[in-house]
Amino acid sequence: MKKYKIETIVGIFVFLGLLCIGYMTVKLGKVSFFQDETYLITAKFISVTGLRDGSPVDIMGIEAGRVEKIKMDQENQKAVVEMKIHKGIKIYDDAIASIKTEGLMGDQYVSIDPGGSGALLGPRGTITETQAPLDILGLVGKYAFGDVKKQ
Repeated sequence: MKKYKIETIVGIFVFLGLLCIGYMTVKLGKVSFFQDETYLITAKFISVTGLRDGSPVDIMGIEAGRVEKIKMDQENQKAVVEMKIHKGIKIYDDAIASIKTEGLMGDQYVSIDPGGSGALLGPRGTITETQAPLDILGLVGKYAFGDVKKQ
């Protein structure tokens, strides 16, 4: 009888531990099992160097969504970035999207200036004004090897 009591207590602790691990995985991994409160927008860039699926999307310095998918538009020779934006955030059709770096050598993220003078950009809308990322490593390489010209 005592053996079964100990096994039951151990089983309960293991089960609770697994529940805690599952909860932390979902919370830290930003995984959602239920209906997402987001909408999808796209932006077309000349280059998306360093940007990855899951990179943050910031509006005015506040995280407003995540990069969902990056694909190539062969016809126009541009990279298409699909982003999931939280539902309550308004983005206008005159918005500007740019790819920026966190710190000097940090991860890339999409920064959006939401605009305000045009019509609202709805789900599946496209941001037409974009700025490609600054190639920091290329600039450092040019400076280090003397390819930078003084004016």
